[in-house]
Amino acid sequence: MSLHVDNYGSGAPLLLIHGWGMHGGMWGGVAEKLAEHFRVLAVDLPGHGFSVGRDSSRHSGEVGMNPDLLMDSIVDQLSAQFDEQLAVCGWSLGGQIAQRWAIRHPQQISRLALVASTPCFVRRPGWECGMAEETLAEFAAALQQDYTLTLRRFLALQVRGSERERELLAALRSALLSRGEPDLAALQSGLEILRDCDLRSALPDIRQPALVVAGERDTLTPPQASHYLAAQLPDARLAAIKGAAHAPFLSHPDEFVMQLRRFMENKCD
Repeated sequence: MSLHVDNYGSGAPLLLIHGWGMHGGMWGGVAEKLAEHFRVLAVDLPGHGFSVGRDSSRHSGEVGMNPDLLMDSIVDQLSAQFDEQLAVCGWSLGGQIAQRWAIRHPQQISRLALVASTPCFVRRPGWECGMAEETLAEFAAALQQDYTLTLRRFLALQVRGSERERELLAALRSALLSRGEPDLAALQSGLEILRDCDLRSALPDIRQPALVVAGERDTLTPPQASHYLAAQLPDARLAAIKGAAHAPFLSHPDEFVMQLRRFMENKCD
């Protein structure tokens, strides 16, 4: 069965992939602004939003499965959903999925925009640009007790330090369950991917033109991770948005749309 995809506008296709625990509706008015220039597709990942119960592969919700296989299962479902070449814009976990997609099915991805994303979400020896694994483990444990509260806590981390922090948090919380409750197994699997995924060694193989968008106040995926991405990808440029945290497309929508338009239209600064 197919995943749910919102379709806006006309022109060159641009696919938006949301982050952990979210859905395609979280892109809000940015999708509509982009649709003035492109055909915008906003997907609900397996087990999220209107795609709950619609994915044909159990792998996307099998807790304990190898995270690489989990990621590949999601990527393959996305690849099968679309029969055309796409520009892909991924936010946070969606950015990691976009990176793996560009590696696994490179002919399908024309351009890559990575928003508040990282090749490696947790800290490792020699990699300090991430969340402590113990903190992520606490989220995983709390998910079993009260997943709605856990999601709300995660939202608070995403806007921490941003301009208009309270307003953004209220908007995110309002939209969080607007498409129903996400599948608990999919949430758990997403945390396993965040815990174990490390794409650093594969970045030189991603040859598509890439835009890396960073919030300068991001505490979940620090700006250093975005700088690393932009430096390691063969054809990438960095757009750092002042005053933004982990959701720059919501806190600074006009600047975000401008940066993405210029990238899509292949304009130089």
